[in-house]
Formats: sequence, structure tokens, C-alpha cells
Amino acid sequence: MHNRRQFLRNTMALPLLAGGNTLLGNLASFQAHAADIEGYRALVCVFLFGGMDCHDTVLPFDTASYNQFVTARKTLMSTYDALPQGSSRAQNQLLALETASNPFGDRQFALPPQMNGLHSLFQQGKAAIVGNVGPLLEPTNRTTFNNRSTELPKRLFSHNDQQSTWLSFAPEGAQVGWGGRFGDAVSGANTEAVFSQISLFGSTVFLTGNSVGAYQIGTDGVPTIRVVEAAPAGVSDMLRDHFASVGSTRQSLFEQDFIDISRVSLDANDKLALATETPLDTPFPASSLGSQLRAVAETIGSRQAIGAKRQVYFVGLGGFDTHSNQAQALPGLQQTLSDAMTAFYNATEELGVADQVTTFTAADFGRTLTANGDGTDHGWGGHHFVVGGAVRGGNIYGDIPIAQLGHNQDAGNGRLIPTASVEQFAAPLGQWFGLNNQELATALPGLANFPNGALGYI
Repeated sequence: MHNRRQFLRNTMALPLLAGGNTLLGNLASFQAHAADIEGYRALVCVFLFGGMDCHDTVLPFDTASYNQFVTARKTLMSTYDALPQGSSRAQNQLLALETASNPFGDRQFALPPQMNGLHSLFQQGKAAIVGNVGPLLEPTNRTTFNNRSTELPKRLFSHNDQQSTWLSFAPEGAQVGWGGRFGDAVSGANTEAVFSQISLFGSTVFLTGNSVGAYQIGTDGVPTIRVVEAAPAGVSDMLRDHFASVGSTRQSLFEQDFIDISRVSLDANDKLALATETPLDTPFPASSLGSQLRAVAETIGSRQAIGAKRQVYFVGLGGFDTHSNQAQALPGLQQTLSDAMTAFYNATEELGVADQVTTFTAADFGRTLTANGDGTDHGWGGHHFVVGGAVRGGNIYGDIPIAQLGHNQDAGNGRLIPTASVEQFAAPLGQWFGLNNQELATALPGLANFPNGALGYI
């Protein structure tokens, strides 16, 4: 039974293909768990494909640190200086972060001018920054990295592998993600399991658990099922009647699953389409990420109609592999990210669920502090945003190493060796989502390797 369902999930072997999206109807039997599933809560992962440059996002702002940064990135900074003022990284153009507490002494930080929305949320206490996060198997520093005395994540600096490792703790080919493991723990919360894990950015291992699977929708809502769209009126009802009459008569377990998943897909599409018909008043930017997050907000708005109390969402934005032309490309991407995440937070306020929805960024990796001319190369650790009414905002958690080469967390060329593992980053999200300690240890098996435990940003 397990192998059969695992095959269906891993190969996405579904009978009804919808506009390029595949609908995964999860048919497993769910048992009650010890997780706290009272009320409604949703996690939204915003993945930045290509690896956002953390050094160029959370910038040093005090004069001494800023001057060190300019020296380390001399060629790239000169490229910025040649652009119109709106793309500048000049110190007087940066948005200073006034933190509620400062564990960094005289060091101060700022965001680029394009991220004024996230800056405003940070100053309002609705957003936090978590510094120098990345895949780790055990605490690591420059010495242990260079002499290989600690175990390292596999295939560091590889896009596909580090995307997978961030989302599932294993390189490309992994089958279960930590968002899916969170979903496993709270699977008894929702009336219909199909609406537990929802992707707006195609197939992702992040949402797949041992019991739960991803349901894909588009920015315009539920995808169209081709065979139904192309057929005469009434075919949908005929298919349902057919599935109901023949499902129990099939001897083949594969045929039974094929029929059951088709029926669930039809029912889920119809139910979600009806539930998300009421538009939001909150304006969203006309970007791909803005459209994805608008669809997430609209789906959250239908939570009662679809019987959802715990949900995990996945959205994505590409273009962050800035080996060249970084000064031309990155400011626009940062503006897109900031505007979309700010609009989404505003939409959760409109829906009355700002305290019940937490959004966070993730990426393949950060990038090198050194510039290769007009761009940067693959790094390791990076800085990330967490947004929501439950976030202990207005603070920077974790660490932001100094903008110099050769320090204790430098793997070479300013590649930051993470000081916080992905498990430490994920643990507060899991606790807030309702997982107890045992469930959290199951979902994040590497957490035990980090004695400092979770970060306290939520």
C-alpha cells in the first residue's frame, strides 16, 4: 500500500492534467495527531530562485562597516554609481533599520531604497530579518570547513541541489520536504486534505510529506481540467457518476487510485472555484509574484468554505543568479519582492488573519562578498525576511558577519558559512504552526545537532 501511494505521489501519475498543472488529491487516511490545531494558521514560503545576494540586501550602514563593504565590492559599487539615482547603493540612499534591540554593538544595517515596503513593515514590528541562514549538518566555521573536520551538506553551491536541500534537507531527488512534514503533523485539521498544501509555482518537494501532497493552482485560481474544458456540457457530471459507479468494482489497486484521484480533482476544483469568487480590495502589484500572492490571499479568504485550519503555501520568484549585471537586475527584483510581500501582508489585514499567516523567504544560497566585475558568484548562507502579525518584528535574529574577507564564517571570497541552520530557521515556524516537540523533531531531524536550538523570532 505504501509503495503504491508513494509511486503515485512521486511520479505525479494523475489522470486529469490541468493547463500544465497536475492535481494531487491526497487520499490517505489521516489520524488525529497531538499537534495544536485550534484556530487557523498558514505558512507561506517565498522562494527566491537563483540565490539572492544577502550582502546587497541587508547592507552595513554605520560608516566604518559601510566603507569596508565598499572596499570589498569596489567594482560592483562603481557599477551602481554609474546608474540613475534610483538604483544607487550610496549610503545616504539606504533605508536605515532601527532595531528594537541591537546585539551588534556599533554596527548598523539598512535595506536598499527599493525595499521601502518591507522596511516599513520592519519598523512597524511586523517583519524580522534572520541573518546568515543556510543548510548545515552541524555547526561549522572557517577552520572546520577548510580542514573538513565537520560534515558538510552535499553538493554545495549547486543551484538545483541547494534549492532541494533548503526545502527538504537533501540534494535533488529528495521526496519529502519540511513543509510537507509540517503538513503531516497537522493533517487532521482540515476537512479536505487536498487543500492542505498549495503551490502557485509548480511542483515542489517542499510541500510533499509522507501523507500529504501538493495541490497546484494558478494565479487565476483553480486550473482548468483539459478533458472537461474541451468536452460538451455535462461531461463533468458524467465523469463523476462514472467514477462513483466503477471505482469499487476495479480489482486493480492502481485503477482504484486512478479513479479516486480523478474524482477528488474534479470535486476540489469545483469547490475552490466557488469559494474564491469574492475579490479582495487590497491592490497587488502586476508582477508574477504579486499575482501568486494575490491568489494565495484569495484562497486564504476561502478557508472556512473549504474547511481549512492549517495550510502551507509555496510561491516563487526567479532571476537572482546575478553573475553579471547585478546592479541593473537586482534592484528591480528587490522592488518586486518588497512590493508583493507588503501587499500580501496588507491583504491578511483586510482578511483579519494577519496574526494567523506567516510569510518567509528562502533561496538557493547567498552570494559572494567579492565581486567578479559587475556581478557576484554562488555563496552559502544568506539573510531572510519573516513577515506576519505574530512575528517579533523590528529585530535582526541570528548573525550578520562583518563585510570583510577571512573572518571566522568566511568559506572563501566572502561566502558566508551559515551560523543558523535551515532547521533552526524552520523550528519557530513549526512551533507556531502547532507542532509539539516530538513532531518538530520528526519534521526537522537535524535540529538536534544544534545545541542553541530554534531562533526566537515568532
